[in-house]
Amino acid sequence: MLVAYGALPGEPGPIPVNATRWAAGLPPATWPANFATSGKVCRNEVFALAERWRTRDVSSVQLAAGVLAWGHGIRGYGPFRTGRILVQEQAGERLEAALGGLRSDAVTPAVLEDCYGRFTTTAKLSGLGAAFFTKLLYFTGYRRGKDGIQPLILDRVVAGRLPTSAGPAGKYRTAWWTSTWLAYLRWATDQAARPEFGGEPDRVEMTLFAGSWTP
Repeated sequence: MLVAYGALPGEPGPIPVNATRWAAGLPPATWPANFATSGKVCRNEVFALAERWRTRDVSSVQLAAGVLAWGHGIRGYGPFRTGRILVQEQAGERLEAALGGLRSDAVTPAVLEDCYGRFTTTAKLSGLGAAFFTKLLYFTGYRRGKDGIQPLILDRVVAGRLPTSAGPAGKYRTAWWTSTWLAYLRWATDQAARPEFGGEPDRVEMTLFAGSWTP
């Protein structure tokens, strides 16, 4: 059964994801069932997948497969690169170690700092850089309608459009210190108070990604 997932306010649009091709290109039992069945994935469908992960209906590996599929979109190398990450020894254990703290209803800055740090140290996976593991942190840790800083995606597109007031993140394109990511999150939280963002920091990130940011 197809389930309709509407776009979030400010979301550029759904991402094409061919579930059949992805399932065939990944290690066995890696692709999450009933995900991307319409062929187009909005962020709300990925958030629904993350909620299934929080209730342990899908594994950390299956969650990562869905998030990275959304992140890669129509890029033909997406399944191959994702498969190389997820087939690594202890991939599931490392993903769980990095993300497990985000199953809580309340996510604090200290937890976000710990999770980000794990992805760069004890839970590091070859090929899974910050541009993609911040997507995992975003979908598992974002709590819509809650106060305080929220985890956000930071990739080369977003970083390239950050103003200097967002901290040093804009100086880099492929890797960021934990403190640099947190400075960007705090800046986005402040910007989210503007009326057009409705108090949601991810609308700031979406605006940056879309290239429609204005100071």
